[in-house]
Amino acid sequence: MPHQNEVALALGRQDLRIEDVIHVARGGQPVEPLPDSAANGAVASPLARVERSAAWVREALDEIEAASAEGRDPLVIYGVNTGFGDNAGRAVFRDRAHAAQLSRNLLLSHAVGVGPHLPPDAVRASLLIRANTLAQGYSGVRPEVINTLVAMLNRGVIPAMPSQGSLGASGDLAPLAHLALVLSAPAPGEAPHPAANGQATWQGVLMDGAEAMAAAGIPRVTVGAKEGVALINGTAVSAAIGVLAWHDAFRALASAEVALALSLEALRGYRDALLPHLHAVRGHQGQQRVAAFVYDLLKGSTLVRGDADRDLDPADGPPQDPYSLRAAPVVMGATLDTLDYVRGVLEREINAVTDNPLIFAEDDGPLHLPRLNKAVSGGNFHGAPVGYALDFLKIALADLASISERRTFMLTDGRLNRGLPPFLIVEPAGEEGLRSGLMMAQYTAAALVSENKGLAHPASVDSIPSSANREDHVSMSTIAARQAAQIVAHTQTVIAIELLCAYQAVELRLAANPDLRLGRGTVAALDALRAVEIAPGAPLRPITRDVPLGPYIDALTEVVRTGALLDVIHAL
Repeated sequence: MPHQNEVALALGRQDLRIEDVIHVARGGQPVEPLPDSAANGAVASPLARVERSAAWVREALDEIEAASAEGRDPLVIYGVNTGFGDNAGRAVFRDRAHAAQLSRNLLLSHAVGVGPHLPPDAVRASLLIRANTLAQGYSGVRPEVINTLVAMLNRGVIPAMPSQGSLGASGDLAPLAHLALVLSAPAPGEAPHPAANGQATWQGVLMDGAEAMAAAGIPRVTVGAKEGVALINGTAVSAAIGVLAWHDAFRALASAEVALALSLEALRGYRDALLPHLHAVRGHQGQQRVAAFVYDLLKGSTLVRGDADRDLDPADGPPQDPYSLRAAPVVMGATLDTLDYVRGVLEREINAVTDNPLIFAEDDGPLHLPRLNKAVSGGNFHGAPVGYALDFLKIALADLASISERRTFMLTDGRLNRGLPPFLIVEPAGEEGLRSGLMMAQYTAAALVSENKGLAHPASVDSIPSSANREDHVSMSTIAARQAAQIVAHTQTVIAIELLCAYQAVELRLAANPDLRLGRGTVAALDALRAVEIAPGAPLRPITRDVPLGPYIDALTEVVRTGALLDVIHAL
């Protein structure tokens, strides 16, 4: 449940940010319902736009019924008095009761999702984005529909939404239908069906959707004309999963920068590849930002080397590092540039109107549309922008994990790690090879990197026609979003493994030579890592014998997920 002292988030103003979605989806920030009336009669307010579009639908139904009574051909408005998809070419409805029945039938018939339920944060993000879309005032829904979505967010009703079954056009029909069943009351005279209410979790218990709404004290809505398609048509689920993946990816990248700095120290790498003028002549902003951040972390370090140190130890090999160290700012900078691009796409999408048709109800608006054309059919539901962006995110994060694993490999290989023991475990004379140390941690990283490569194949390049070929090109944006979330989760673990190995290696360096100094940022990171609990009351310490590494990896994955290292460094 949200905290009562938090400022409620307003909808329908086209200023929703990724951080706002995170605060609502994961932090329980409340959302402000639409007011009962527009403040001071403000014609541009979200409520005023919502009421105008809903009123236009009602007036259109009046005209349709009048035309039928007078023997005239009625207006044809897709999704209002026509069927959905290829059914739009069949008979036109002349009774507003049939228009309302269509809305309810859409929710019932489109609830065909399968697979595991989406996690609660993805469901809450979907609720928020769908409510924000409808609050723009172009969807023809009544304010009470939007406010019911808001009440579900604020009172903790989490619909059970299967994760599979969406083509990303006409948007996320199947998962949103499962969501909408929870808020939608049965139509008058509707025969009971055990699945007609959907399911929802309330206070940690999965139950019938109607029971969850009643327990939370939220009246369900009898959906009217146009409201069924408005609830399910659009990219809310793709965008929701994508926003969460983006947020976690951004934290993972920042944690990877810290891991890179620690690995450079552990491997006695060269700082030259971080010098600002080197990156300035390439010109990419992300590359410059990553190099500058890592360079700052390493200020004061005596483990990393520069020009004056090149001939210190010929046994170290060539006087420049392998690509996983030397080119890391380039690769990770490209990842950062990708994240910047994807953020722009996602923030446009979460403020967009993505259903169909759209209602442009203003009498003298900028389009000057005649009455017949104020319900405009288009393709705003198509998930291509989201699908492309999230496929791009998948590729960037998969490569971020790949270069991290290469540094883990270098750290654990006794032939490459510049004087550290094989697999980062010190063994007494006569017991060489008796212990595996951190050997298997690299195996796990390699397995996850390999799995990422399959997941990184662009989902958006595929299309399968549906609805009798009426919907003949689809985006697969929801698949791209789910794959992006999985790749991000794998990448978090791969970075955690690099942190574990770099931590172990640095501790070995310091134990061998206490006079060595870490950088201003890495010393803070090392202290933070030492405080991480592998088990209650058992902080992270160097591994001196073979132990199960799973708890170590899990604990450091949580550090990456929460951004705990970043908080420490930003406090410097």
